[in-house]
Amino acid sequence: MHMVVGTGCFEKVILFGMRTLTTRSGVLPTANASGTGALSAIRPSRPVTPPIRRSLIITVLLFQLAAVAGAAPQAELWPRWEAYTAGSDRTVDHDAWAAFLDRYLVTDAPDGVHRVRYGSVTAEDRRALQQYIGMLESVPVSDLDRPEQLAFWTNLYNAVTVELILEHYPVDSIRDINISGPMFNRHPWDAELTEAEGVALTLNEIEHRIMRPIWQDPRIHYVVNCASIGCPNLLEEPFTAENWDTLADRAAREYVNHPRGVDFSGRRPFLSSIYDWYEVDFGDDIAGVIDHVLQYADGERAAQVRAFADGGYRGRVRYDYDWALNEQ
Repeated sequence: MHMVVGTGCFEKVILFGMRTLTTRSGVLPTANASGTGALSAIRPSRPVTPPIRRSLIITVLLFQLAAVAGAAPQAELWPRWEAYTAGSDRTVDHDAWAAFLDRYLVTDAPDGVHRVRYGSVTAEDRRALQQYIGMLESVPVSDLDRPEQLAFWTNLYNAVTVELILEHYPVDSIRDINISGPMFNRHPWDAELTEAEGVALTLNEIEHRIMRPIWQDPRIHYVVNCASIGCPNLLEEPFTAENWDTLADRAAREYVNHPRGVDFSGRRPFLSSIYDWYEVDFGDDIAGVIDHVLQYADGERAAQVRAFADGGYRGRVRYDYDWALNEQ
């Protein structure tokens, strides 16, 4: 395994598990097992790097490694899930999910952010949620038509996320559930939390290896919920083959017209980090993102975003995301 780390003035190739260090000046031999050998014969042509400078370099490298570890997942198709049955009339019953949402989702908060009453969920209702997830896991997904599959994956993702929070509750943020991921970026999204057709699945695989590459619809980012204030709202009804498009449009419009999604009213334009992490899905550059936003922006917000575009996209956009738990 190797990783290229650049800091502008120098570049190193770090070979993990091997004993070679490559620099701009060539390959340096490493010491032998006793700590002596070729390196001990080298006489530096310049003073040894001072400890403070070494610490600074190490800190920079650690930050860069953390940035690499925290990069947004790419849409990478898992061919196993391309199968579907065109014209199938088979449907999935999401009534149990509807009942849970009706009882525990709060949609009338003054700030417009939907919240879940995690702390109020009874043992009985949690068992019902787990049974619903178990029922979804038993569905032969390949026997569904494409629209029914899209609703299936959306509801499975959201229900499993709620169950994940309940499993670890109380917790301040979903990011505090550090059950998977690399050393510098522990998180829950790469843990195998569910399954379909006997295949274990992570939340990242559902979103980035199934939903995004198969449907290639940017509205997917508005319908999968990560249990955070900064995320688009968890909606009060399950997705179905019949209502997915309508609900996705509604979710997109609500998010774009909320200040946590888009806010160009201040001196510096603001966009949710979703539009940075997944820019490729929204048009691959800031112009594409703005075109997408303008499909859903209303009133004064639309005028402000359009003015930014008409002005040649001048001004540095600020991206941010609130990872606090969407808890009532």
